[in-house]
Amino acid sequence: MAFAQATAQNLVDRLTPQELQVVRLAAGDHSSRQIAAQLFLSPRTVEYHLYKAYPKLGVGSRRELAELDLT
Repeated sequence: MAFAQATAQNLVDRLTPQELQVVRLAAGDHSSRQIAAQLFLSPRTVEYHLYKAYPKLGVGSRRELAELDLT
């Protein structure tokens, strides 16, 4: 059985809207503190969203996020 390769759209569909906002900003080289200020969240909440999003995207770091097409 052949498996379909994950596309950017499939990756985006795996995330909640809040996770997507956080991940896009994190991929753009923003710190958790900067993301928190922009989205009116606490830095801890930003880290939680990243923690939940990484396994959904199959990545383990912000550096890997930057390599994904999250449009």
